[in-house]
Amino acid sequence: MDDTKRAISGKVKSEESNLNSELMTNDMEIATREAITKLKSRAENYKYRLEIDDLGIVTYVGNEVVLVSGLPRAMLNELLEFPDKVYGLTLNLERDELGCLLVGSEVSVEAGDRVRRTGRMVEVPVGEALLGRVVNPLGEPLDEKGPIRTEHRRFIEGDAPSVIERDIVDEPMQTGIKIIDAIIPLGRGQRELIIGDRDIGKTAIAIDAIINQRDTGVICIYVGIGQRKAAMARLISVFEEYKAMEHTIVIMADADNPPAMLYLAPYAGCAVAEEFMYSGRDVLIVYDDLTKHADAYREISLLLRRPPGREAYPADIFYLHSRLLERAGKLNSELGGGSMTALPIVETKAGNISAYIPTNIISITDGQIYLDLDLFNEGFRPAIDIGLSVSRVSGAQTEAMKEASGHLRLDIAQYQELASFSKLGTELNETARRQLIRGEHIIEILKQPQYSPMPVEEQVAIISIANQGYLDDLPLDQVKRFENELLRYLREEAFDILRKIRHDEFTEEIRMELEKRVQKFKEIFSTEKESKEEVEG
Repeated sequence: MDDTKRAISGKVKSEESNLNSELMTNDMEIATREAITKLKSRAENYKYRLEIDDLGIVTYVGNEVVLVSGLPRAMLNELLEFPDKVYGLTLNLERDELGCLLVGSEVSVEAGDRVRRTGRMVEVPVGEALLGRVVNPLGEPLDEKGPIRTEHRRFIEGDAPSVIERDIVDEPMQTGIKIIDAIIPLGRGQRELIIGDRDIGKTAIAIDAIINQRDTGVICIYVGIGQRKAAMARLISVFEEYKAMEHTIVIMADADNPPAMLYLAPYAGCAVAEEFMYSGRDVLIVYDDLTKHADAYREISLLLRRPPGREAYPADIFYLHSRLLERAGKLNSELGGGSMTALPIVETKAGNISAYIPTNIISITDGQIYLDLDLFNEGFRPAIDIGLSVSRVSGAQTEAMKEASGHLRLDIAQYQELASFSKLGTELNETARRQLIRGEHIIEILKQPQYSPMPVEEQVAIISIANQGYLDDLPLDQVKRFENELLRYLREEAFDILRKIRHDEFTEEIRMELEKRVQKFKEIFSTEKESKEEVEG
């Protein structure tokens, strides 16, 4: 009887245990289902909330500037999408609204339109496909040569290389302009400002520098900011005439474009240049000019109601250009050894280099090439003022050019002092008179017509013989003809000497051999001159 009770009791306990286990399992399943339901509900609510946060409404439109309410998660410099695939760039992030700049030439946005976040920054196509093309700051072709076929794109904003990632700037960037390569040498990776008044040859220097990069492997990028369409058309035709478009990319934001395009143009050009630089290539980029870029940014800032500062420019105008120009430089060998050489151009008014924008950019760059209006009017072309021009990068010059130019800057400075002194009518001694004659002939040699960049070996040859006094007995009006005919003679009769100089060999033996050839040519030149005088007589 007791055994039976114990068996029944054990069975009851076993059934009770099984029942409790089933109940616990059911409770866990119910709890799990409820948790899943709640998570789904929260996810749907979160997804709905994301969609709400990514939508905004246009509240104001005027002068390419749009104010948008909503979009609390929008980022600075993010692209926003408006109806009809119109895009805008966020520049102001306020508490209740944000300020946006419309991008593109044809835009139609009205108050009440919906705005959607894209989550993307502005980017442009980059790579070899852009060579020889003319594009706008968004990478859209303007030359009717078809679409640009490249899979690579790059954000227009980027970090500048750190100090550790950079290398020493010591490799010359030859411009082909004698006065620059001899006295104000540029290096690959340098930032050299070209500054001066309007229409005295600033762009001409940049054009000659680009033309001179033929057959050097240097990629050139010309960024036109606020230029007239006719001027840009002439520039492109010059590049084509001198076969410079093969290694050049033109990014154009002309004066008819909205301020947004002028604002984006230099950053787009810098992004295109960085793609080549980080692939181990050397790049020369020209920003023509940053004065108009600053003016466009000032207009944008005033429309966005930012507080004006000095000369009505916003407080971040220095940062505008520093974050652009700091991206130029020479990378170390671990990063490929590429370089980006920047030639920003700035326009002054009445030679005032102490204005706000010029002083800002002078402090950012590694030197400046200053063009003087008085020199231009006197016929000295390029009208570079040696006293106010400087290159703060040492070593970016070939040994042959260093040997040839020597104390050229000092000699010219002394000549200018003597010339000023002689205008007072003071009688000069024989030494001073010879120095004055030498200086006049050197100045005449440094004059150079546009679109005629000179190979470095020919520069070294003509500057060397001028320093040695071989031109002192020539009439000033015969110096340019003598130079042209001498260089033609050296190309034909002394090509081996020029070849050695091109390979940076300028030993005492080579210099003496060059002087012998010059002496021989002077005899020929004098004979031809006398024959012509007899015929004319």
